[in-house]
Amino acid sequence: MSLQTGTPAPDFTLFSSDKEKVTLSELKGQPVVLLFFPLAFTSVCTAELCSVRDSLDWYNNVEAKVFGISVDSLQTLARFKEDQQLNFTLLSDFNKEASRAYGSIYEEFGFNMKGVSKRSAFVIDGEGIIRYAEVLENAGEQPDFNQIRAVLEGLH
Repeated sequence: MSLQTGTPAPDFTLFSSDKEKVTLSELKGQPVVLLFFPLAFTSVCTAELCSVRDSLDWYNNVEAKVFGISVDSLQTLARFKEDQQLNFTLLSDFNKEASRAYGSIYEEFGFNMKGVSKRSAFVIDGEGIIRYAEVLENAGEQPDFNQIRAVLEGLH
């Protein structure tokens, strides 16, 4: 199932690497960027999230809240966030519910791993409507951050 722009974003409640409960529907009123990624500590995921870290001021200037989401445990995400000095929230979708709701899951991934998040990006406006959706089949690719920025700029 792929989510379309213009449709309501599926709600979820996940725990952050700081063990805080985050519910999407409670973030209404501001744009939200969801970045699903396969696995912490892998090269492409690290490059992607570090590029967001390095440009977080831009996201803050457009009042967008950024979340990285993977099926890694809270403890793994906490270590990854610390090691990479990530300055935004990482959420654990250990039970794979959000990844499935967003059509962002590999049922089978490398090394016979099952249920790993697909690399994907969603921009959700302040009303909870999806304004950008990109789900990548190739885990070696990164989302189109120029498009993400353009969509966020268009929300103002």
